[in-house]
Amino acid sequence: MPREAPTTATPIQNARCLLNFGDSVTTDHISPAGNIAKTSVAAKWLASRDVQPVDFNSYGARRGNDEVMARGTFANIRIVNKLVPRAGPNTMFWPSGEEMPIYEAAAGYMAAGTPTIILAGKEYGSGSSRDWAAKGPYLQGVKLVIAESFERIHRSNLLGMGILPTVFTDGANAESLGITGEETFSFDLGEAITVGQLITVTTTNGKTFQVKSRLDTEPEVAYFMNGGILRYVLRKLL
Repeated sequence: MPREAPTTATPIQNARCLLNFGDSVTTDHISPAGNIAKTSVAAKWLASRDVQPVDFNSYGARRGNDEVMARGTFANIRIVNKLVPRAGPNTMFWPSGEEMPIYEAAAGYMAAGTPTIILAGKEYGSGSSRDWAAKGPYLQGVKLVIAESFERIHRSNLLGMGILPTVFTDGANAESLGITGEETFSFDLGEAITVGQLITVTTTNGKTFQVKSRLDTEPEVAYFMNGGILRYVLRKLL
């Protein structure tokens, strides 16, 4: 990382929607949990390194391995993503219009240098506080989440990883705005993010709306501008 923190906000332009959620998506839906299924993306990665299926073990046992945990994020078979017709850990990769595992789509976007966002409803990140519910999306290249509301600790964890939490304004949501997740999204962050800033969003289908930054204090703004709390602390130590 550069020794000095950025003085201007990094633009988020032509972002793609990785996932489009409804209400009450919990950290259990997001975080890698349980045994590593033999057909999962994480299992394929382990197998490519000569790990036998009997030794796949669980995500909990491998929580120190970022490659496994990144592939296990959003791998819950009960996850409901509006971009695909059935529950499960798949999404649409819009450049090709192909349905594929969420991690593979995220990796495709990262390889192309395309930022990604998540659309969500009420109480996004509810349930138990889990650090990998924020670390995993960060490793998948997610830059911003637009929700109707956040669970308090998950909001804090997201900004701590450098992911910008924002909320719809005036009681709106993706459905009322006619947003499907097929669009590309550009965010006018200005020179620097401020506490509770209103951000104008434009999409390729011609829709324009505003979201509100859920950076609620000046220290949170500083964490985000540094790219997350770890970089903030490291720069303080330097």
